[in-house]
Amino acid sequence: MKLKILTFLVAIVIISCKSDKKEKEDYATINKEKKDYIEVVTNVMDFVTVDTIKSGWNTFKYINKSNEPHFILLDDYPEGKTLDTIKARVMPAFDKGMAFIMEGDMDAAMGAFGELPKWFPEVKFVGGTGLISPKRETIMTVNLEPGPHIMECYVKMANGMFHVSMGMVKELFVLEEDSGNEPPESDINITISSTEGITYTGEILKGSHIISVHYKDQSVYENFVGHDVNLVKLDDTANLEDLEAWMDWMNPKGLITPTPTGVTFLGGVNNGLPGSTHYFEVDLDPGNYAFISEVPKASSKGLLKTFTVD
Repeated sequence: MKLKILTFLVAIVIISCKSDKKEKEDYATINKEKKDYIEVVTNVMDFVTVDTIKSGWNTFKYINKSNEPHFILLDDYPEGKTLDTIKARVMPAFDKGMAFIMEGDMDAAMGAFGELPKWFPEVKFVGGTGLISPKRETIMTVNLEPGPHIMECYVKMANGMFHVSMGMVKELFVLEEDSGNEPPESDINITISSTEGITYTGEILKGSHIISVHYKDQSVYENFVGHDVNLVKLDDTANLEDLEAWMDWMNPKGLITPTPTGVTFLGGVNNGLPGSTHYFEVDLDPGNYAFISEVPKASSKGLLKTFTVD
């Protein structure tokens, strides 16, 4: 009888472990401050992660194992528009337009972009990570509404091909069930707007920080996207003019491999909706840094700010 009871208890433990394992596959967790996070891994040109997450506040840990810079952009497409729709109606127009840009024919490029479906302006960019250099990782927190989302990266290969066209696009479904998470407590607070650019409060010292980014407003710029915040470390060889030009994907040499000399991308937050607040984490060493948006001529818009960590 004792043997039967012991066998029964072992079976319960095994079943419990299997159930726990499946839950962790869907909602990975870390012990750091007991926060939940969703792990996303890029090995080459991919997003390896779960298919569904809960709504509300979610923390993503993005691990870039590849040899290219990447970011995560989360899109809300109009109802009924699936990944198949995007591949058939949106990506070809951007690919065609970018090919013309690489040839130096901007008029033909704008004609190609004119082939985007009429509903494309309804697409909402709701968050994601800033640019992250190869072999690095970043953590960001965002508040997501229920429904289907698209995860993408449109950094370009050396030949001008978008990463999204090479496989860096994935559907992510956000459930009605709320995560129950709360936003983290930040020690550096950024406000970004089309009129005042990037401003921040809080002392930027060496060490670990949680940085909040509040979108006072949002604007669609010449490159079809809004402002965001990317954190960049600058070494002695970095040139800010080169960095600024590179941040515009519509520049033939912009948002493309290789990255400008002397810069290392450390994450940040991608496009957010007006009134929303997003968070990212970073560990800073002494050196020179910049916050920069992925917009044309960022410095003229107040969207390039340099600072030094002693």
